[in-house]
Amino acid sequence: MSGDLSMAKDSQLVDPTILFRFEVRLLRHELKWSTRGLTLPEACRLPSFGALSGGPIFADLRVAWAPEGIGFTVKVAGKRAMPWCRDTRLDESDGVHLWFDTRNSPNIHRATQHCHRFLWLPAGGGPQRERPVARLVPINRARGNPKPIADKVLQIHAAPKHDGYEMSGLIPAGAMTGFDPIDQPRMGFYYAVADRELGYQSLTLSDAFPVAEDPSLWGEAVLISP
Repeated sequence: MSGDLSMAKDSQLVDPTILFRFEVRLLRHELKWSTRGLTLPEACRLPSFGALSGGPIFADLRVAWAPEGIGFTVKVAGKRAMPWCRDTRLDESDGVHLWFDTRNSPNIHRATQHCHRFLWLPAGGGPQRERPVARLVPINRARGNPKPIADKVLQIHAAPKHDGYEMSGLIPAGAMTGFDPIDQPRMGFYYAVADRELGYQSLTLSDAFPVAEDPSLWGEAVLISP
């Protein structure tokens, strides 16, 4: 029995998700923005392959595309505390992180100008830190950076709930260097929903790996029309 336990323990030294390159489908859907943000159907919900290595699942994240850009909705449930968000401490805040490589270069270890990292916080902005925050932020160790955009270019809506929050966001096509869903329907892609209380729900690997800066550790997203 002790030998079996030892083998089981050793098997956890390798995160099983690092052995594969995962692919998800992003469905084409109308990105109609309203005063309550976006609404996306169940078919747009993304899996969390990070659960294969014991990662938590506490968020319903849905992502869709249209010629005018990429949109998402997220519902986080199970919280007992308010989200911890600071627009001056983005990496430490609760929220949604989305990474895109519009040229899908799976073998590069340093980001190029086609690699984007977007952060979305349900709060943390404004004098009282009650306003949601959306930013395109630099990727560490990048060899090139996408064209800069004004913060107001990204649309965001957030609403607190008794046990979490709901949030949606829209990235206009012009805010993504190289975004071309017709000629380039495959993109490098990774997401994470970070929460100090609930943990780190991710597409694949956890933040124990340098996923924030190494595109070779991301998965792939295929833009399809239903």
